[in-house]
Amino acid sequence: MISAYHTKYFAYELTRRCPPDSVEKLAGALIDAQVDLNPHQVDAALFAFNSPLSKGALLADEVGLGKTIEAGLVLSQKWAERKRRILVITPSNLRKQWFQELAEKFFLPCRILEAKSYNAAIRQGMFRPFEVPEIVICSYQFAKGKASDVHAVPWDLVVIDEAHRLRNVYKPSNVIANTLKQALAGKHKLLLTATPLQNSLLELFGLVSFIDEHAFGDLKSFREQFANLNQEQVFQTLKARLKPVCHRTLRRQVTAYIPYTKRLPLVEEFTPEESEDRLYQLVSEYLQRENLHALPAGQRSLMTLVLRKLLASSSFAIAGALTSISNRLKVKLSKHEPAESLEDELDQDYEALDETAEEWTDDEPVEVLTEDDRRALEQEIADLDAFAQLATSIQHNAKGKALLKALGVAFAKAKELGGAEKAIIFTESRRTQSYLLRLLEDSPFADGIVLFNGSNTDDGSKLIYSQWLERHQGSDRVTGSRSADMRSALVDYFREQGRIMIATEAGAEGINLQFCSLVVNYDLPWNPQRIEQRIGRCHRYGQKHDVVVVNFLNRKNAADQRVFELLSEKFQLFEGVFGASDEVLGAIESGVDFEKRIAAIYQNCRKPDEITTAFNQLQLELSLEINESMTRTRQKLLENFDDEVREKLKVRDEASRAYLNRYERLLMQLTRHELDGQAEFLGDAAFRLVTNPFPQQAAAIPLGLYELPRRSGEAHLYRLNHPLAETLVANAKSRELPAAEIHFDYSQHDGKITSLEPMIGKAGWLMLSTFSVEALDQAEDHLIFSAITDDGQVLDEEVAQRLLMLPVTSPPLPQGEGWGEGGAQARLETLTQVRQAAIQRDVSERNARFFEAEADKLDGWADDLKVGLEREIREIDRQIKEARRAATTALTLEEKLAGQKQIKTLEAQRNQKRRSLFEAQDEVDKQREELIGQIEGKLTQQTFFNQLFVIRWSIRQ
Repeated sequence: MISAYHTKYFAYELTRRCPPDSVEKLAGALIDAQVDLNPHQVDAALFAFNSPLSKGALLADEVGLGKTIEAGLVLSQKWAERKRRILVITPSNLRKQWFQELAEKFFLPCRILEAKSYNAAIRQGMFRPFEVPEIVICSYQFAKGKASDVHAVPWDLVVIDEAHRLRNVYKPSNVIANTLKQALAGKHKLLLTATPLQNSLLELFGLVSFIDEHAFGDLKSFREQFANLNQEQVFQTLKARLKPVCHRTLRRQVTAYIPYTKRLPLVEEFTPEESEDRLYQLVSEYLQRENLHALPAGQRSLMTLVLRKLLASSSFAIAGALTSISNRLKVKLSKHEPAESLEDELDQDYEALDETAEEWTDDEPVEVLTEDDRRALEQEIADLDAFAQLATSIQHNAKGKALLKALGVAFAKAKELGGAEKAIIFTESRRTQSYLLRLLEDSPFADGIVLFNGSNTDDGSKLIYSQWLERHQGSDRVTGSRSADMRSALVDYFREQGRIMIATEAGAEGINLQFCSLVVNYDLPWNPQRIEQRIGRCHRYGQKHDVVVVNFLNRKNAADQRVFELLSEKFQLFEGVFGASDEVLGAIESGVDFEKRIAAIYQNCRKPDEITTAFNQLQLELSLEINESMTRTRQKLLENFDDEVREKLKVRDEASRAYLNRYERLLMQLTRHELDGQAEFLGDAAFRLVTNPFPQQAAAIPLGLYELPRRSGEAHLYRLNHPLAETLVANAKSRELPAAEIHFDYSQHDGKITSLEPMIGKAGWLMLSTFSVEALDQAEDHLIFSAITDDGQVLDEEVAQRLLMLPVTSPPLPQGEGWGEGGAQARLETLTQVRQAAIQRDVSERNARFFEAEADKLDGWADDLKVGLEREIREIDRQIKEARRAATTALTLEEKLAGQKQIKTLEAQRNQKRRSLFEAQDEVDKQREELIGQIEGKLTQQTFFNQLFVIRWSIRQ
């Protein structure tokens, strides 16, 4: 049995604000996370908090180490500190994945903001759509387009995923990066990328300057100082300057925590039937025509890509698209406007269109139909109808037959490797998805098929969903969001009963299928990052078996074969332990760039030799972009020795597990006491709430089973930020407790506390107080235990703290007003004051280290700028020497006089430059002093003291 004095202590311990460099700072986030955290993720999150003076951090862990989880920890901590104006900027195809990860693993409320939701908010009178109570998630393109809105919000934190897209921000031509840099100036930023440095050191300069303008001087001085990294001193200087802002962990350094399996490729070749081949040639030639009425001029590149992808997918996919386009032209011919845009119509079939469109922008003007176009338009409609009729006449696809053959081989391989006979088949088209369902239902693979797409309105999905809702009614598995719950229901069915999941691109985002070890790319995207995302659904942390990756190869299509060759050999997507390497994925900036280059080849090359030449050129460009010497430079600059990292992670792992276990234990003990008689406790990690102690919060605090996160997941997940826990903790903290006598019972404690054994049989006094210190725009709380025995012995703070971990033998006895007789009160107050002074000194010393590091950074920035100014004078000195040498060797008086005149002119320029230099150096020093002054102003400490309670204690055996 514990007492209200215990729970008041536990409540303050669970919610206290901790120093920025302590693992304890993340303890609350660790309790709340519905994910098994690895020590490198905790280490990265703590790095992001390392200094309160920091403007942000660059987390550059290798691919597959969970940078989203690292950011989730940082976001959870910010949220807990009530710093909730948070923006996440990510590539458009990762928005849903971020939404799912933050909602499901960290219980953070999020809102995806894009054109539709933005415009809807404006129509509803919300004229600041970015200022919402949730975390805002948006794409690069959207943030750039709404830069003035983004700039107007005083963000507490901005997280930028795939941040290598910003590394050329030092180039004025990079419009997105420069626009975002201006919009986010002065905001605290967390950049995530596995490839911070690819081809030039200037990319590092760009990324670091995006975070903090004062980390380096200007571009010229950076070039001059760090051009030659062969000099050890120069190299070490740059490494030291990067260390406070850049953190990188490698996959090979964490193998003690994350076992990696392999990817095994399986290629199934097929030969299209004559009718399929004819359809491909006809539609391909149509798409290459110079003038097309069917495709809006401003979207021609995008729509051509979509139609080519549907054409390669199946005859069923292209048939539907051709019919839709023909019908639109018929409406246009009748001088009416189609009810929907072509983009909206094709989005019904090609699910990735909405996200793809955001990154495929054409600058062509939109064409207007004239009477002169009518005859051409009629001919185009006739052609489209003929193509659609041919496509509809094709009942079987050669690639479909190849799928049945490949599944037999792949299932046998998965079984041989010890994996379950489960496969996820990816297609880019919903109509192809329907065709594959029909195909498989008439095959030996008919049992256990489940569909996964953006809407899942088919009867099978509805049945799975309703059964899932019925099974999980009353648990936290049911979120109330149909789309989120449908995803969970389909994945659960696939795990427990299903054999084959046929998924559109929606299945490549935000779902984890570690229980499946067979990935089938029925349609192969041209964007390498999309492929990596697909395979990463299965080949990820928690996968116990090697993953088989199946691809299909059209024997009649030379371009398709070359694309597969590039993706397989150059990008190494389909085999090995780690999949696509950082170097290769980073080299292409974004997968969309590579996708556009492939699309251009398909569009512009008509003959086999043209295709060969174009792909050879693309392969050569990729080889140049993947620079081996720069890879070595990155390794030396950004990576620490394996042993050094492993040792640090071992310590981090032990500390975070200890804090997590302790905090979970405190939370459950507090809950057990506060819910006495209202809940049935089932061990140390679960309870059943029988009666709601807060009926006014019935909706937020339902009755039923509650479990700590990372358990079965069949219950309400009980965590520190759950409404029930928040209310119980708040009640325990606010409870007024008079001085009381408490008898602790050592014999009832589960375990041995060596430090308390000498205290058995003794008695004394204990005072618990909180002491808060605010400085550098942050606050930290300290619990001060002051305790003495009746014979005058002062207890160590750790011993006093452990007293309050013991159970009590009986309820506390009130002590009245005279508890301080015999000088106990004065002694406890003196001990408390001594501890307060020590805490203030520690905080001051730590902040002094932060201040010194920031001052050093500003000194470096000032010196960098001065280097640039001095360089110009040295250049004029060199010109003067050359002019004097020329004047000395001149043969005629006229030449000598001209030389002297040039020397005087240069000397005048040098003198002017010197004066400018002194003025400029004074200005740099002035700016430095102003920045230092701003920091000094934040160093002033504010302190707050609060006595929580006093007890008269004794320990009984």
